Amino acid sequence: MRARARDSLSPFNAVSLALGLAFLYLPIVILVIYSFNASRLVTVWGGWSLRWYGEFFQDRAMIEAALMSFRVAATSATIATLLGTLAAVALSRGERFSGRTLFSGMLYAPLVMPEIITGLSLLLLFVAIEAERGFWTVTIAHTTLTMCFVTVVVQSRLGALDRSLEEAAMDLGCGPAQAFVAVTLPLILPAIAAGWMLAFTLSLDDLVIASFTTGPGSATLPIRIYSEVRLGVKPEINAICTLVIALIAIVVVLASLASKLSSARRDSAAPL
Repeated sequence: MRARARDSLSPFNAVSLALGLAFLYLPIVILVIYSFNASRLVTVWGGWSLRWYGEFFQDRAMIEAALMSFRVAATSATIATLLGTLAAVALSRGERFSGRTLFSGMLYAPLVMPEIITGLSLLLLFVAIEAERGFWTVTIAHTTLTMCFVTVVVQSRLGALDRSLEEAAMDLGCGPAQAFVAVTLPLILPAIAAGWMLAFTLSLDDLVIASFTTGPGSATLPIRIYSEVRLGVKPEINAICTLVIALIAIVVVLASLASKLSSARRDSAAPL
């Protein structure tokens, strides 16, 4: 009886949960509904229509901006995941190397540094080395931003692992690199995938740093949307945002299913 009472939500907790969920998701629900609005006025409902989705697919500039955003996000997330994983391994497995405190402090600085400072400093760097601003400058900037998040995710997973598994593999003849690839890497793979998804989402969402480091012909989707919104919100913007939400939701669901399938396979393969 006491366990059942603890499991059930009190009216206060239920109301608090409902208000919290409404605060988080009600604006998104309204945006999705109004993306099917037939009226040109975003605040006036004119019936259900797919008109603005058609307008989006005919807007060449918006499509190019969306493709640029996904290219930048995928590339920067991949590079950030590789570098962030290596940094996490160095911090977790190299407790005594010289300069560890300085290295970790510099690595985690973007977590607490305002994005406008990061963007401005990167802009000054690219100007100083006379780098042409475009796809690669935005990608490097987003890699700088997201690598620290990947490091935090992977390092937390490495800290929870039993190091005796690696030691057992090395006792059986594996070298340190071989033991890492054969034992540690499969165990931290879900954390690496989660870090990649987090980096991809942060890059796809970024406006401030991209606005400092982008150049002609390389505007990302957030920059394009922001420039359109300054002249007034169009229903086409709602359609674009709905498509992005749907894509991210599909990726999250697929990643969750893959993680559950991997866990089920490990449990079935585990010795009794």
